[in-house]
Amino acid sequence: MTLDPVHVDGIAQLAGQVRQTVETSDQDAAAETVWEEFLDPLWHDGAKVLEPMGEQRRRKVTIEDVALADPPFPSQHGLDSGTINPTTFKNGLVIDVAQAAMSAVPSDVELHRGRTIIMAVHSNDATLGFDGDWQGGDRGYAMRRVLDVPQVDRYEQRVVHALALYLAESQHALTNADVVDDLFVLDGPIYPTGVLRWADRDTELADLLAEDDRPKTVVGNYVELIERFVERDVPLVGFVKNSSTKALTRALRRTTNAPWVTDAAFFRRILERRDDDGDRHTDCLTATNWFRSRAGTDGIMSVEGSALGIERSLDPEAYEVTFFVCYDPRSDLVFRVEAPYAFTKDPDRRAKLTRQVLHDVAAEQGPPLAVAKADELAKIDRQGSEELTRRIEREFDTDRDREFNDIRWGAVEETF
Repeated sequence: MTLDPVHVDGIAQLAGQVRQTVETSDQDAAAETVWEEFLDPLWHDGAKVLEPMGEQRRRKVTIEDVALADPPFPSQHGLDSGTINPTTFKNGLVIDVAQAAMSAVPSDVELHRGRTIIMAVHSNDATLGFDGDWQGGDRGYAMRRVLDVPQVDRYEQRVVHALALYLAESQHALTNADVVDDLFVLDGPIYPTGVLRWADRDTELADLLAEDDRPKTVVGNYVELIERFVERDVPLVGFVKNSSTKALTRALRRTTNAPWVTDAAFFRRILERRDDDGDRHTDCLTATNWFRSRAGTDGIMSVEGSALGIERSLDPEAYEVTFFVCYDPRSDLVFRVEAPYAFTKDPDRRAKLTRQVLHDVAAEQGPPLAVAKADELAKIDRQGSEELTRRIEREFDTDRDREFNDIRWGAVEETF
């Protein structure tokens, strides 16, 4: 049964009551205060966790002009990975399957066909082991293997998902790194934040990250990837479409009012432009300068961070996370663009990377074409996920471990 109209009206009145309370807090003024007074640099527990690279400022560019301008990098390659999402089976196994793909702009059909596929498997039966060697497939275009993930008492689905996703992505990137000539764009951050966040979560996951070689190997792949691209002098960036980081706002709350749920919400406040009537201007993209970040999980790969004990061949500062934020008023979306410090310490290269991203966002009305193509290549849609899960059920000679909500929300067909 849906809500009756009278209840919808009542809930809307409650929302109006909440709105009146929120409007008494001037969040725009709070954002401006933070921008002007707290970020050059931002301190947290006696350490600099955020500092501008060059002048701290906001810029705007006319969407039509930047879209029509010649891009600084003549070609781009993008990378993404997708999964079927973690699934628990009646035989006690929890698995996720990920595939990674690389795109090219201009297109390269041979490259687009390539895949790296990981099946991550968790079992609480200590007598079982699933690790396998790399296998070929699809006439040499595919590489695939089984990954036996570390045993955990909780968070099994989180572990299989993160390790499948990031191992597929990083291995595919390393395999195909040498085909990139001008610019490499990861769909997402430059490090596997889904794994690095374990350090801030439950003690079991933090211990797993610190002590087990398997998650450290995944993180090490990204370290090696940066080293490969630094050696070839080809820049690598990460385009984060849905940034959920809260590191900046958490640090700010120690010293000032920070009412935003995420860092992206704060940056939207300072980058959005409105006229006197409150209508949003949609003619320009807006962006921040680049920042050097040691906040949150970024600190793990900073000069002061441990890097999980992973051996590195470059100066530690080369691996530090730097980023700028871009706002597209047409969609009201905020994008975070990351790069290792090795590629952004030079002001000219920083400027070229900024121009390239603004050009791509303006022209595509969203993520760069290389990212969008990689996303499309790697994505496993619901129909494909269901078909693959049924095939796995037949191979296991068992069913997935269903819950009532699976049937209630149509995730699986009702069978009796």
